[in-house]
Amino acid sequence: MTPDGQTPTLFDWAGGAPALERLTEAFYRRVRSDDLVGPLFAGMPEDLPHWVATWLGEVFGGPPEYTDRRGGYPHMLGMHRGLGITESQRFRWVQLIARAADDAGLPSDPEFRSAFMAYVEWGTRLALANSGPDAQPPPRAPVPRWAGERLPPTAPEPLLRGPQRVTLGDG
Repeated sequence: MTPDGQTPTLFDWAGGAPALERLTEAFYRRVRSDDLVGPLFAGMPEDLPHWVATWLGEVFGGPPEYTDRRGGYPHMLGMHRGLGITESQRFRWVQLIARAADDAGLPSDPEFRSAFMAYVEWGTRLALANSGPDAQPPPRAPVPRWAGERLPPTAPEPLLRGPQRVTLGDG
């Protein structure tokens, strides 16, 4: 929780821009050496991790830097069109970003990771759908704002308080 008792945005909860930069650097280190998704990024520019971090920052409630400097949704859409991403590649992407979140030291509490991974699932499925040769995504849309704010962060201890009786079967 923030000092005023509010649930932080996912951007703040993650640790802001520095944490997302660590995340994308760790992620693309893994991607470069991965046989399945590496080929999708073979010609990636050196600054791609930075721009993906700014995209995630905006999605998670940070400043609109990706929109202001890259063009928002239309630009991100253009990065995926025609790639022909497969379901296996999408799933590996999810696995690698989950591991990179650990590498980067993002919060490990269940509430943060649930919101973070929900976005990853949603976003990768959209990228998969928009990467095919017959894809017809809307040409313009706002950058999504992922609202994990409904899940306040908790310490693991509250999960262990109260009665711990579990009954299986008859009893």
